Amino acid sequence: MTKTFRISIFLVLALCAASCSDTLRDDMAATETPPIATDCEQGEVIVKFDAALTDALDRMSAGRETRLGVSSVDEALAILGAYELERVFPVDPSTEERTRQQGMHLWYLVRFDETRLPVDEAVRQLSLLGEVQRVQANRHVYPSYNRQRRAHVVGEEGLAAARARSAATLPFDDPGLANQWGYINDGTLPFGKAEAPVLAGCDVGCEEAWQMCQGDSSIIVAVIDEGVMYNHPDLAPHMWVNERETLGSDTDTDGNGYCGDRHGYNFVRNSGFISCFSVNDSGHGTHVAGTIAAVNNNGIGVCGIAGGNGTGNGVRIMSLQIFDDNKVASLVSEAKAIKYAADNGAVIIQCSWGYNSNLANPLDGFTPGPATAKEWEEAYPLEKEAIDYFVHNAGSPSGVIDGGLAIFASGNEYSGSSAFPGGYDNCLSVSALAADYTPSSYSNYGWAVDLCAPGGDEEYYATVGHSDDYADWTLPQGLILSTLCIDGAPTYGYFEGTSMACPNVVGVAALGLSYAAQKRRHFTWSEFSYLLCETARDIDPYFAERGEKTYHLFHNAWGGLPIVMNLNNYRGKMGRLVDAGALLRAIEQSGQDMRIPNVYVALGKTTTLDLARFFVDGEKKTYACSVADTNVATLSLAGTRLTIAGKAEGTTSLTVTPSGLPAQTVTITVRNGANNHGWL
Repeated sequence: MTKTFRISIFLVLALCAASCSDTLRDDMAATETPPIATDCEQGEVIVKFDAALTDALDRMSAGRETRLGVSSVDEALAILGAYELERVFPVDPSTEERTRQQGMHLWYLVRFDETRLPVDEAVRQLSLLGEVQRVQANRHVYPSYNRQRRAHVVGEEGLAAARARSAATLPFDDPGLANQWGYINDGTLPFGKAEAPVLAGCDVGCEEAWQMCQGDSSIIVAVIDEGVMYNHPDLAPHMWVNERETLGSDTDTDGNGYCGDRHGYNFVRNSGFISCFSVNDSGHGTHVAGTIAAVNNNGIGVCGIAGGNGTGNGVRIMSLQIFDDNKVASLVSEAKAIKYAADNGAVIIQCSWGYNSNLANPLDGFTPGPATAKEWEEAYPLEKEAIDYFVHNAGSPSGVIDGGLAIFASGNEYSGSSAFPGGYDNCLSVSALAADYTPSSYSNYGWAVDLCAPGGDEEYYATVGHSDDYADWTLPQGLILSTLCIDGAPTYGYFEGTSMACPNVVGVAALGLSYAAQKRRHFTWSEFSYLLCETARDIDPYFAERGEKTYHLFHNAWGGLPIVMNLNNYRGKMGRLVDAGALLRAIEQSGQDMRIPNVYVALGKTTTLDLARFFVDGEKKTYACSVADTNVATLSLAGTRLTIAGKAEGTTSLTVTPSGLPAQTVTITVRNGANNHGWL
């Protein structure tokens, strides 16, 4: 039976299956995306003003006002009944200069009287103004997973049983590692069978990689999703901490424009309090975070790909919440989250959300999304600019990576095209595999897909006709095991989807950047993206060898519906299987040596460099430091930490000589400010 035939009879079968199953497949969209007239925040439009209006925009008090002071614009606002103009991205003095250089300060959210005009008409009216560059509705953004579908939960007892079943010698003592086949797959997993085998080596290569590196706390990954349970015992030590903020406080202590953002921010409720305790939350954000950075070798729960070795050296998770309770994200909240990630230290964003692919079939309950990057950019300009800002401004020219990695799930509509934004060239799109190198039944694929990773495939491995409520969910049934938060309590469980494949790729990328940090290697974002893809494994030969694969749609209803996949249709369209071991080996021979950066310091202020971060074994070296003109700047060295104080406006040179290595000379610049907009 072909996939085309499956689509044509889906609607009839869905009606029959509804009486047999109370949930849809995991990661399948629960509702059709409605048209723009309703699929947006009513009484709101997003406007990018012309740069010529910068001074007028700056005159508005605190970035909010009812009118702009420009007659043509104000006339249009009056017609709308506009009652507030709010700058989309709040002022952060430390990043305001680059924000303005890239025109991000020109984006405003206009709130107006929705009883006067519908959103479509408001967009039309404002688009006629010469003072407006772009205008769009504040559209809703949906997760690429079904939030009504619950994970298969397994407690500590089940994890202990999993460990007892394993005869393999595993590198860490976390009991759940035995069932995390996406990391280490020896081919002996209990869910394999003749018609749905498990093949050794279908994993992301952790066994080799963990011998070289387990993580590095300097690497920050932003999980843009549901909230991450920041006090989960298997995640808490690896949560990003903004030391200057108190969780949920109504005070912006660090001045970045957000109050109480200690572990990230809840962009749905505009609060620093990260929430994952509602009955409507699926635990998805906590699940993907665990795949990336659950604490390794702590004797409990599961492992994370870049979760360290139990000594606190795992990568850090920043929780940027855009789904909360029964609320979904808007374009504004999503764009804020992406820019926040870049401005607050994250170098990777994990994104299991987006739009349906253009080949998603309406008979399957999906509304097709953008077909091309141009179509997507025209429909969602704010989103594109936020992603570009992250890709080009995350990281540091003197750090492990200059720029950032935006990694997206390809989508779960059984479609031959990647969803956007993942299909955009500046992003990496990830498809999902079963445990035998075959595409997961639900996974989107296509030329825009860059990488693949284990995502699980219950329709392939689970017992046909058997309920989802397995008596023994200590068995993985071909799904992905990780951390969970269910009804406010920490636990563990199984999910499937490209949403699970995506954090596998993110975890490998984070582990690679951790190794680069340890080896003092520096990459641009494009160099590292290329290396991540180039070191991945070609899986097309498995498709040619197998020819076809059969999975069972509605596997837990009556006898299920057997669907035959022609694997030749997937050749060259699933991306390559990410390989942590190969990536880490390549990192040593790639990139550039890290170098001490030029230093910028405000007059009367200080800045500190940890010199150890720029040299291999830098913690063991001693340093001689000097400044050419002590009238401009002075130095103070304590161990490996060099503090520079700005004394007078101007420039001077700094020379650092590490023991056993040549000296490096860089420039110190001291100045008071930048057009009153800040820059330090």
